[in-house]
Amino acid sequence: MPSDDNARGRGLRIGMLGGGFMGRVHSRAARSAGAVLDSVASSRPERSAQAAAELGFENSTASDALLGRTLDAIHICAPNEVHAAQSLQALDAGSNIICEKPLATDSTAARAVLARADEAGLLGTVPFVYRYHPMVREARARFREGQAGTLLTVDAGYLQDWLLGSGDENWRVDSERGGPSRAFADIGSHLVDLIEFIVDDRISSLVATTRTVHPRRGGAAVTTEDTVAVTVEFSGGAIGSLLVSQLAPGRKNGLTVEIAGTEASMRFEQERPEQLWFGQRADSRLLVRDPDFLSADAARLCMVPAGHPQGYQDAFNGFVADSYAYFAGERPEGLPTLRDGVRAVLVTEAVLRSVHERSWVDVEPLAV
Repeated sequence: MPSDDNARGRGLRIGMLGGGFMGRVHSRAARSAGAVLDSVASSRPERSAQAAAELGFENSTASDALLGRTLDAIHICAPNEVHAAQSLQALDAGSNIICEKPLATDSTAARAVLARADEAGLLGTVPFVYRYHPMVREARARFREGQAGTLLTVDAGYLQDWLLGSGDENWRVDSERGGPSRAFADIGSHLVDLIEFIVDDRISSLVATTRTVHPRRGGAAVTTEDTVAVTVEFSGGAIGSLLVSQLAPGRKNGLTVEIAGTEASMRFEQERPEQLWFGQRADSRLLVRDPDFLSADAARLCMVPAGHPQGYQDAFNGFVADSYAYFAGERPEGLPTLRDGVRAVLVTEAVLRSVHERSWVDVEPLAV
């Protein structure tokens, strides 16, 4: 178990764009990792000053001023439509980046961010933080060891209810700010990343359908989807089904992945992150987080002793600590990088293309 309070970014000076919910999550993780919270920029000068006071940053500033500085890392937590542009500006100024997903609202822009980072010799990560639940790492380790056998099927979903009513509004609903996909780009991307991370395989082709249940919200037309159903094929031959919805009553953050192999099945539920179900034909067990009995990679991410629950912020803290270590020259296992951010955009575009064409489509590969 870590003995340094996860402080692998001690002394790094970081900036942050955005002072909302994700800004609060990022700033807590940065502080946990030992970083110096240098400057924050939000939508307006008064909002920047408020965010600095609330989040503990030394300075408040304007976005362009922050992006013009060279810092050890800049966290980009602004609305989706500026992710790519702000990432490019930060990289041009010599800063590593942690960019909220989606990395960009189209794959051309996402690839441009990755290329710019490579050209500049800089690094970036994207917060697919559900990888940082220890029991996800345990599932991954067991699959890699062959305990599940050959992958046969995946049954997975990500269900929320925060946009259930037609009166529920958010900037993500606006395609100009959130991008051409909402439900899938916002939460379906997490689901796909988690599946591919656990099973070490890629979705190669898919067929999808979407529904926009509320054609208008707040008096404005809605062009992004509320729900998505996807059938997928993996490169290795397995098949699967994914259901994504932001209109599932009572489901707050119901991310669930169940994989079935020739030898065993495993099921992880994000709302019960301390557990992993492991089932075989003659036996099934509910495994609980205990670093004394987990794989090395899972135990590494146990921040507190067994019996003391860990959750979302702990996962985020682990991700940010690994990101800072990455920027300092380490290569942490399982860290989601800019390449994973591009991959998520490519899968999202395949979903939208399938919906438009009403047919199976291949997911565009990302060259090695």
